[in-house]
Amino acid sequence: MPTLAGVMLIGLAWVLKASAAEPGPPPAAPAMSAAECEVWMRERSFAQSVADHDAGAFAEHLHPGAVFIGGPQPLRGAKAVAEGWAPLVKGEKVRLRWHPEQVVIGGAPDIALSMGPYWLEDPRPGADPRYRSGRFISTWKRDADGTWHVLFDGGGGGEAKPATEVEIAALKAALPATCPRA
Repeated sequence: MPTLAGVMLIGLAWVLKASAAEPGPPPAAPAMSAAECEVWMRERSFAQSVADHDAGAFAEHLHPGAVFIGGPQPLRGAKAVAEGWAPLVKGEKVRLRWHPEQVVIGGAPDIALSMGPYWLEDPRPGADPRYRSGRFISTWKRDADGTWHVLFDGGGGGEAKPATEVEIAALKAALPATCPRA
């Protein structure tokens, strides 16, 4: 008859073997409400404004009192954010892309939090690293007319980490094309 210690060792070995196995499919995207999907689509539109190098569309997504952090000093106000982000919107030295994975709305129905991955590409020949990736978190505020504008942006914590082209391709392939509605 096996001892308690023996049973525990067998169980531990099984857990370790199971955790070392090939990972399964990525978890399904969390289901979101209709309002959360509105913000999800607005975040996609915001990201597209940068992908299209459209400074006017970028600025249209900004709340008048927007605050973006990530540089030496916070950028305060839509005009300062638009000016500070102009090089990123142009995409000449660095190409920024991002995509929402999840949006949540809490007790205040006019405030939402959007989260997901972002990636940067250095287009210079021989750039090393060519890609870096990280997480973003944006706070959105719905105006009286129902339009969502980004109020706060500051990344998701930590610095962007070097990534390979294969890792970026896998990241993009795993992103949902449409908002996962509840």
